[in-house]
Amino acid sequence: MRKFWRTPQLIVVSALTSVMFLLIFRYVFGGAIHAGRLPYADYLIPAMAAGTGLFASGAVGVADDIETGLFDRLRSLPIPRSAPLVGRCLADTILVAWATLITVVVGYATGFRPHAGVASTFAALGLCLLFGAAFSWVMIFIGLVAGSTQAAQGMSFLTFPFVFVSSAYVPVHSMPGWMQPVAANQPFTLMVGAVRALTVGPGAGALLGHSPEWFVIRALAWTVGIIAVFAPLSARRFARP
Repeated sequence: MRKFWRTPQLIVVSALTSVMFLLIFRYVFGGAIHAGRLPYADYLIPAMAAGTGLFASGAVGVADDIETGLFDRLRSLPIPRSAPLVGRCLADTILVAWATLITVVVGYATGFRPHAGVASTFAALGLCLLFGAAFSWVMIFIGLVAGSTQAAQGMSFLTFPFVFVSSAYVPVHSMPGWMQPVAANQPFTLMVGAVRALTVGPGAGALLGHSPEWFVIRALAWTVGIIAVFAPLSARRFARP
């Protein structure tokens, strides 16, 4: 967190990236995309909030810590091996929270309105932070195996297919038939669906095809699975000199 505070560009860029994608899809592509009976702003903004973790700079930050020798110094300290990685995860999650807040504020200014109660809206925000924490472990692992900051920057784009081959920006039924099963069942679609269903309100089942509970259970299962896979892999990789 001190590093973020001393490098305010990281804080600004993380927010601007989400805002840039939001405005492009809201005003450039939004007029050509039909989300059924749901206004496109109410369809798009929950997806943007859920996806802020995939636009975080965790992979590059971890690779930079390796190149500057920070991790070598941390390995020499009498601390748990997982402590530096958990600290990185928490710091990145706070950065995701900041970007999510900016996304929601700008989204509200562009027409987004939650139609559920206060509890459901805060539950949706909580899921966004949980997804950000889960994806931060993916980014940490990418940074550990990349070998350099430039490679980490390129490898972090490997997560983009999960964003675009999903229901984040367009309905799944608008995709080619062979792509629809992949898009409908991949983790990001279910995560977006959970946040979207919690903000849509009581009519979520009719508008989205499933109830909020259906989406949330599956999204949480994917979240636990991602953390269970990438957190141990990251810890094992970090332990190697």
